[in-house]
Amino acid sequence: MTEDRRPQRINNGKGRRRSGVAAAEFAVCLPLIILLVFGSIEATSFIFLKQTLNIAAYEGIRESIKVGSNNAKGASRAENILLARDVQGYEIVFPNGQSKQAQRGEAVVLEIRASAAANSPLVGQFINDRQVVARVVMVKE
Repeated sequence: MTEDRRPQRINNGKGRRRSGVAAAEFAVCLPLIILLVFGSIEATSFIFLKQTLNIAAYEGIRESIKVGSNNAKGASRAENILLARDVQGYEIVFPNGQSKQAQRGEAVVLEIRASAAANSPLVGQFINDRQVVARVVMVKE
């Protein structure tokens, strides 16, 4: 016959005190962990929005500066990118007028603005409602 030779634990009440310490540590650390997780989500969505606006502005201005093209074609190209990436509440502006009327070698400017709160997955809990702006300047072809 074989005997079970595992050491027997003696319950002296320390386990109960240790679980209380773990609960206190958890209560202190949980808000910090939640803040880090949700702050990271908010920051990455803000970066995604900024990058999307930059890409849309770049593609829109590239379309607008082509020979025979105009602002409407550039705005349409930028809008397609913004819609594909589900950007809400954006505004596309050509501050210095029609790109079709610009002479070859003149600068053409495109600005796209969007609200950070309208595009936040957490409804702007960590970032106030800021206007994110992407501005691109290119020379007319």
